[in-house]
Amino acid sequence: MTKTNAMRILEREGVEYGTREYGGGALSGVEVAEVLGEEVDRVYKTLVTSGGPGRFYVFVIPAAAELDLKKAAKAAGEKSVEMLPQKKLLPTTGYIHGGCSPVGMKKLFPTFIDNSAEGKTIFVSGGKVGLQVELSSLELIRVTNGNFADLVR
Repeated sequence: MTKTNAMRILEREGVEYGTREYGGGALSGVEVAEVLGEEVDRVYKTLVTSGGPGRFYVFVIPAAAELDLKKAAKAAGEKSVEMLPQKKLLPTTGYIHGGCSPVGMKKLFPTFIDNSAEGKTIFVSGGKVGLQVELSSLELIRVTNGNFADLVR
């Protein structure tokens, strides 16, 4: 397996993690959980929003949940946030839809992880479509300089 930028950063930071690969294209987070044979509440998706020109925020939420934009804005200290259009994802983060990891983006954007992950080992994208990394949510907080927050409906 070729190491992704996310994996290199996790190793550099001394984070213990596991990897799981799956075939096929970009799947929903719920489908990824099914393919991996994991409980859906352990698989998280990474969403990127904008609070205005040059202000980007990363939200990591359960795969089956929907981001509450009002809660997200509150967590980010913004009046409002909106989802980053898919065409802007690659130039902004360095990742494509379906392979966007909260670790290893072009810049370290403010990152928020849903409270439901606290104290759990979770799966997030490993930085490419078809690759998930399993790690402690506390380690994810550490390497992203993130915070736990109430983010979903």
